[in-house]
Amino acid sequence: MASVYWLVFFVIMIGIEIGTLALTTIWFAGGALVAFVLSLFGAGEELQLTVFVVVSFLLLFFTRPWASRYLNKNTVRTNVESLIGKTARVTQQINNELGTGSAVVGGQEWTARAQDPEEIYEPDTIVVIQGVRGVKLIVSRRQEVE
Repeated sequence: MASVYWLVFFVIMIGIEIGTLALTTIWFAGGALVAFVLSLFGAGEELQLTVFVVVSFLLLFFTRPWASRYLNKNTVRTNVESLIGKTARVTQQINNELGTGSAVVGGQEWTARAQDPEEIYEPDTIVVIQGVRGVKLIVSRRQEVE
């Protein structure tokens, strides 16, 4: 009877994965498939459950980074994500200690802070956007190409 439950769970996990395409339940489907096979060979329920958990987390741990990198490489970055890596022009001195600074990127002015808290960027300095925290750009000095 446990075989039927594992098979139903496997089908449900695959169905959710097909519906979402978010790489969230496929790892548990793999664990359920291995547990299903074990149940066909008469393994005990404790062993089935243990193998399900171990296989699911091994699949999650070892294959998710690879799958995320290669299967989602055509994902279009939108909004704030698209700013990372772009250059901006400092319009007001960026000084983390004083809590000041702004920069313009794509015609929009943003509050900006230095990635290195010791750095101070004067107006008209060109910086690279390293990240976004809330509504603040986190920037660093652009490396000059030689």
